[in-house]
Amino acid sequence: MENPFDDIYFMKKALQEAEIAFEKDEIPVGAVIVINDRIIARAHNLTELLNDVTAHAEMQAITAAANFLGGKYLQNCTLYVTLEPCQMCAGALYWSQISKIVYAARDEKRGCINLKSKLHPKTTMIGGILADEASALLKRFFIQRRNLN
Repeated sequence: MENPFDDIYFMKKALQEAEIAFEKDEIPVGAVIVINDRIIARAHNLTELLNDVTAHAEMQAITAAANFLGGKYLQNCTLYVTLEPCQMCAGALYWSQISKIVYAARDEKRGCINLKSKLHPKTTMIGGILADEASALLKRFFIQRRNLN
């Protein structure tokens, strides 16, 4: 029997978080952290609401997952995030020792890949899962923001 809890399933959950961010006039990035096919953290960008440049979806999710697990390491966990992590988030993910990162859309300018950010040696990363949906949401957000200003 096929496992219904695949990368697409969990990325859809991260996209739901990105939609919540969009509704709050935050840059629409969402994240979930999963262990054993169970979501243990859900988060979205809160930089505007909290007036905090570090309040990225990934940072919020790392904190929530660590609190859930009762420890700072996220071994055997997977992060699903709608936008490739930035250098700051990649650094935090490095220290969390997360096992896997799955992102939707690339961030060619500020993403950890082009900036050559280091991830933990045991961390794997794959991208492009529901990239079109995540990119469309980001584009819609920035078009709407330009039209308001």
